[in-house]
Amino acid sequence: QVQLVESGGGLVQAGGSLRLSCAASGRTFSSWTMGWFRQAPGKEREFVAAISWSGGRKDYVDSVKGRFTISKDNAKNTVYLQMNSLKPEDTAVYYCAADSRASHITRGTNIDYWGQGTQVTVSS
Repeated sequence: QVQLVESGGGLVQAGGSLRLSCAASGRTFSSWTMGWFRQAPGKEREFVAAISWSGGRKDYVDSVKGRFTISKDNAKNTVYLQMNSLKPEDTAVYYCAADSRASHITRGTNIDYWGQGTQVTVSS
């Protein structure tokens, strides 16, 4: 059974940092594209960041560029999202995703696997 399990969410003050982790099990995701999405209350889920299977390509939504960094450790089957300079508007449930097609991740459609989500709350 394939599982993506996120951790690392929590409550932080504006300007602070958090590091999210997504541990994958049930298969090896080293050749897959991994991504992070978020959904704020009353809003649609949005793409945040993606990393290619090699780690050589990383994509970010404009609102997090320069503040968030996505990375992966294939040996641990884990992907990370380092979030710095957090803002109240970053408050959302953050989801990890995996797909064999990079376009599915960047478009947020037909994604094969989703995690259950982890709450990030940034206070002002």
